[in-house]
Amino acid sequence: QVQLVESGGGLVQAGGSLRLSCAASGRTFSSYVLGWFRQAPGKEREFVALIAWSGGSTAYADSVQGRFTISRDSAKNTVYLQMNSLKSEDTAVYYCAVARGVTVTRRPGTYDYWGQGTQVTVSS
Repeated sequence: QVQLVESGGGLVQAGGSLRLSCAASGRTFSSYVLGWFRQAPGKEREFVALIAWSGGSTAYADSVQGRFTISRDSAKNTVYLQMNSLKSEDTAVYYCAVARGVTVTRRPGTYDYWGQGTQVTVSS
């Protein structure tokens, strides 16, 4: 099993910044992809960003490209999501998730482990 714990959510004004963290523990794999997703009330869970743990390649949703940055600290087994220029439409519960293997995927159903989520609220 893999345990994922998100932190760093909160209330911020539009135009502000937040940094989310996702600490991973438990079973490790030789290769995996870690993704950030979000879910707003009444909406489906959507892809935000991902990073391949081995190699560090990244990908972003068009809606956050240029505003959000995903990064990792291998020594701490932690992934970060730096969110700048936040908008009211970024309000959601943010989840981190792990997909085993090397295939880069944006589909939530292909991820094997999920954190409990952290709320991000952007006031306009």
